[in-house]
Amino acid sequence: MLKGKHIVIGITGGIAAYKIPYLIRLLISEGAQVRVIMTPSAKDFVTPLTLATLSRNDVILHPFNIETGAWNSHVELGQWADLMLFAPTTANTLGKMAHGIADNFVLTAYLSAKCPVMVAPSMDLDMFQHPATQKNLDILRNFGNIIIDAQEGELASGLSGPGRLEEPENILKIITGFFFQRQELTGKRIIVTAGPTYEKIDPVRFVGNHSSGLMGFSLAEEIASRGGEVVLITGPVSLKTYNPAIQRVDVITASEMFEACQDHIEKTDILIMAAAVADYTIQNPSVNKLKKSPDDLTLTLSPTPDILMGLGKVKRSGQFFVGFALETENSLENAMNKLQNKSLDLIVMNSLKDPGAGFGITTNKVTIISASGQIIKGKVKPKKEVASDIVDSILGSLNSNKTL
Repeated sequence: MLKGKHIVIGITGGIAAYKIPYLIRLLISEGAQVRVIMTPSAKDFVTPLTLATLSRNDVILHPFNIETGAWNSHVELGQWADLMLFAPTTANTLGKMAHGIADNFVLTAYLSAKCPVMVAPSMDLDMFQHPATQKNLDILRNFGNIIIDAQEGELASGLSGPGRLEEPENILKIITGFFFQRQELTGKRIIVTAGPTYEKIDPVRFVGNHSSGLMGFSLAEEIASRGGEVVLITGPVSLKTYNPAIQRVDVITASEMFEACQDHIEKTDILIMAAAVADYTIQNPSVNKLKKSPDDLTLTLSPTPDILMGLGKVKRSGQFFVGFALETENSLENAMNKLQNKSLDLIVMNSLKDPGAGFGITTNKVTIISASGQIIKGKVKPKKEVASDIVDSILGSLNSNKTL
């Protein structure tokens, strides 16, 4: 299945390097061409001779050949590769990748990559759970790198927990799935809204919320990877888009988001309202910065446009609408009421009371409810995986209704 695919594997100095020879054999058996690069410390765990024999290519450890003085071009390698996989990736290398440090050949190859990059972390659980490691993983995700999540299990230290390298068979499935992704949404147009909206108090202050936009952006990337044409309408966030099939529209206020949705809704097949839209805006915001005084400050609030309600009035036959409900109490009841009251075909509910769900984190836990009454309760997962589950549910509903 991987015939003709060029894959570079970057191995760093972790005990899990012993799994990589088997992964190379699996890739070669699928027809891939494999080239291996290593950090100097990686050869303490697996020999270059073994890797060269299995990959049928010389292994590169240094920018130049020590014996001949010939230069090993990281630029050429970056142009040759269809995919770069870094496995196992230690905490040390993660930190260097996240901050652009290039003090060995593996890191210079990473920074020269012209292709998609997969990163498979592996380390002891305390290192994996350290905030610095998690922050570095978030940085790499925001770069657009594909993180192959570390698994839970027995570790080399004798401890048990997260930090174990994914098994070679599963890494092969992930790589194969990447090259042969489903394209069920080819030719379909989808609006995804994301992030918060800000309602101005004065030129320097606003009313807003803690939404990072990561759930909506993950949905946009997932849909684009399946062939969909995405209009991503986002409030103020620091995230980037990577798939060229995503048309990004930046807005600030709820009214601006509503107007942008109205501009695109006519030609849209699917609407996914993942944004955390402010419910109220400030009446008559100040033109000048409000000065602090000992007196109380009273702000008069007015409701913002109900975007879903407004778009529901122009919803045409065949369009599929998805809403989100972030709740703190009576979660299921409130979500089902919103599903019915706003002409939705599907609603995604999560609760701030669930650990691992909500704003400002990379994971989520959702319950997906369809208009037909089907309820799917999910587990805590990275938002990228949650996005995949949501898209699967949308397609399942569409296929059962045969509206798309």
